[in-house]
Amino acid sequence: MTQKLFWDVDTQYDFMKSDGKLYVPEAESIIPILEKVTQFARDHEIPIWGSVDYHQPDDPEISDQPDFYQTFPPHCLQGTSGWEKIEATRPKNPLWIDSQPIPVEKLKEMIIAHPNEVFFRKQRFDVFTNPNVIPALEVIQPTEIFVYGVALDVCDYYAIEGFLKIGRYQVVLIEDATKPIHPQKAEELLRDWEKRGVRIIQSHELK
Repeated sequence: MTQKLFWDVDTQYDFMKSDGKLYVPEAESIIPILEKVTQFARDHEIPIWGSVDYHQPDDPEISDQPDFYQTFPPHCLQGTSGWEKIEATRPKNPLWIDSQPIPVEKLKEMIIAHPNEVFFRKQRFDVFTNPNVIPALEVIQPTEIFVYGVALDVCDYYAIEGFLKIGRYQVVLIEDATKPIHPQKAEELLRDWEKRGVRIIQSHELK
């Protein structure tokens, strides 16, 4: 059983860099914080799991006429540098898990052999559309999940809502290690999550 788990949401080039295909406003400003959060986890031997967008041009959320709520311009396309994680959060020896279902016993073997850096590839905002996420979490059974990354009001939202729905974890949001697409929406989410038991902290409070 793992007590703490750090959950890195989509800290990829296309979201994090100003010349990326779908730059999240002000995301570059949190790169030093993301680097510190990542190093904190490594220094304290806390597993780092998370998600990455891994798109094909015909995925449902990809559109040439995006609404920036349910559809977005092409980004994080397979075979491009845009889907790769930025240097500050780049895993050292990751296990990448694609969206095709993996038999539970095989998945368990994979996680036990490689538990410290696990990233789930996804084609939708919601990491739980990858059917391997919940069975993988069952293997390590964390008690606290620390969420950070981008965007707060899109992919962070779905991750946090998914963890809350499962109901087994204390969810902790590292607020200053996130950025939203729509700041007003983010303020509403923070208030709601706090009411529902999510701990909201700043990176300097990690200990």
